[in-house]
Amino acid sequence: MPDRLTGMQVFQKVAALGSFSAAARTLGMSQTMVTKHVAALERHLGARLFQRTTRRLTLTEAGTRYRASAERILAEIDEAEREVSATSTELTGTLRLNLPLAFGIREVVPALTDFAALYPALTIDIGLSDRLVDLVEEDWDLAIRIGRLSDSSLVARKLAPIRTMLCAAPAYLARHGAPRTAADLRDHNCLGYTLPTPASAERWTFGREGDVVVPVAGTFRANNGDALREAAVAGIGIIYQPLFILRDDLVAGRLVPLALDVPAFDFANVHAVHAASHHVPAKIRVFGDFLAGRWAGLPPWERGLPPAR
Repeated sequence: MPDRLTGMQVFQKVAALGSFSAAARTLGMSQTMVTKHVAALERHLGARLFQRTTRRLTLTEAGTRYRASAERILAEIDEAEREVSATSTELTGTLRLNLPLAFGIREVVPALTDFAALYPALTIDIGLSDRLVDLVEEDWDLAIRIGRLSDSSLVARKLAPIRTMLCAAPAYLARHGAPRTAADLRDHNCLGYTLPTPASAERWTFGREGDVVVPVAGTFRANNGDALREAAVAGIGIIYQPLFILRDDLVAGRLVPLALDVPAFDFANVHAVHAASHHVPAKIRVFGDFLAGRWAGLPPWERGLPPAR
């Protein structure tokens, strides 16, 4: 049969344009040659790819399945050719990143400004949201996710640990005293995170293995860690959140770290996550390497912390 790669390219163009004649014009081929390529491909596959009538051209079920695979293969070939032909400083195209709101603004965006300076030909498109996005359906190249991952269809790379910490403002501690044990938290105003985590609005989890669970309650709840941080700094209650949210206030003394009879439960890591593929695009691989190097050793949200009381 004619070249299979060319046949795949021709098929993809016909499927995209819905017309043999339009595909021929776009590809600079005769309509007869386009028809021959598709016919040869159908013979090779042993399946009809298009349903043809006098009025319209539609994909068969087999054609729909084959189109998805063909588009993926052609995209990977294009990326492999670009990677081979480009130098390490010539990443091009668009890198679409989905980031969690607070962590993205604090830690990833500053890293991205440095990354963009290294690769000026690369366009960076950022989406900030705490919603769990579908990378494939919503066309994201990479997501930064914090927590324990459950979607095994994705490829995840651990970049750094995220510790949690219990703390409160000096004004709150002056009025109510500091808890000494996990059980003491029942007598304190605990600022509740309303999304489901081990530091939720109803119960806080402690211990290296997360085996100490304490019921908590409080007068202030939010689905955003920064809102809880503002309330904690104002002296409203005790906060139990990741260090990247608390670090600046801890260093400045606006919040005081608290030590209990059990350690915090460090339930989260930060990951770079992307869809599974036989060939990882260079822009994804290079950015993952950049973040891993930037956060190696002691990540910035761990630096300069005061000792717990």
